[in-house]
Amino acid sequence: MEYKEQDVYAVRDRKQSHYDQRLILKVVKEVEAGLPRKEANRIYELGKSCLHNWMRKYGSMNYQQNIKRKSYTNLQKRTVVAAIEQGRMSIKEAQTAYGVKNEKIIRNWLAQYKTEKVELCIITEPVMAKKTKPFSAAQAEALQKALEEAELKIKALNTLIDVAEEQLKIEIRKKSGAKQSSK
Repeated sequence: MEYKEQDVYAVRDRKQSHYDQRLILKVVKEVEAGLPRKEANRIYELGKSCLHNWMRKYGSMNYQQNIKRKSYTNLQKRTVVAAIEQGRMSIKEAQTAYGVKNEKIIRNWLAQYKTEKVELCIITEPVMAKKTKPFSAAQAEALQKALEEAELKIKALNTLIDVAEEQLKIEIRKKSGAKQSSK
């Protein structure tokens, strides 16, 4: 009778303690060989982020290059959104043309930029606003034209900001909720 030696790994006494390095390398090797991550999580009782971090830290360069997520610049996102909003493309066509992995990503971009536009257009009237006379057709047309020009300027400025952020590698737009440094 032949005895097959099994690997014995250090047992974790609590959740905060580290896994045995040999176990980590074994799991990473198995996932690279084709074991689905979900299955590895189930077999070794790991959390999703734990295995994700191991793969990022210990995975081979070949594996990391094949699995890498594609990131898009704000300029690319705005281009896709503009094409869809102007009716030049459907979401499916934009997905194919711009190489976006799935429709949900594009739908998120649409929602994100729609809220951005709404924030720009919120009108707050003064408490004691005077009633105005109704507009004539000529005035309404002039206002509509001015609005279209303003929207074009906003789009151009956003594009300039995106290009500047991309090329200069700095964040020009302020993030909401960010703390201001006191001087």
